[in-house]
Amino acid sequence: MITIAPSILSADFANLGRDVQRVREADWLHVDVMDGMFVSNISIGVPVVKSLRKFTDQFLDVHLMIEKPVRYVDAFADAGADLLTVHLEADMPPGIQAALAAMERRGVRKGIALRPITAAEAVLPYLDKVDLILVMTVEPGFGGQAFMADQLPKIAAIRRYIQERNPTCRLEVDGGVDPVTARQVVEAGADVLVAGSAIYGAPDPAQAIRALRGE
Repeated sequence: MITIAPSILSADFANLGRDVQRVREADWLHVDVMDGMFVSNISIGVPVVKSLRKFTDQFLDVHLMIEKPVRYVDAFADAGADLLTVHLEADMPPGIQAALAAMERRGVRKGIALRPITAAEAVLPYLDKVDLILVMTVEPGFGGQAFMADQLPKIAAIRRYIQERNPTCRLEVDGGVDPVTARQVVEAGADVLVAGSAIYGAPDPAQAIRALRGE
């Protein structure tokens, strides 16, 4: 079963409640949090996640593109995140382990993310501890970028690791996902697709969601 997670980074923030309703057929909502340090852009933070939690019962997939993310695990858990994903490049390994341990204490699902430059093997020390692995198929920080097809072998390699060591772990892809590239990443092994422009830029977001599912 393919899970579709529209990225609200592509929504109209002046009408965010309306745009959340426009994607109610989706499985999850993907929330990109950027600190202007790990990535050069600044997006949204804890107050927006808290507002979303009050507005919708959809699963909140919160992607932390921030340095030393352990500092904010409690705040985002309190705000209502269902899943927190941290970048392996955002801290030294003890800091990433601490962030995952904090998520475990708070009862939120645990994810790790890889930038395009990071090898598939980087997930191995964490694979038995996480619920999701996110492969970025663009450089993190901005929406609307072109899909990086050279990440497909990485997706396939991580799928093999998951099958061998943690079959319940989900494999998410974010970046340049549209109905064409969605087929490629699903064939490589992804089962969660993040899409922003392909959904919010479509005349009918519900139809766009169905197209990403291959319906």
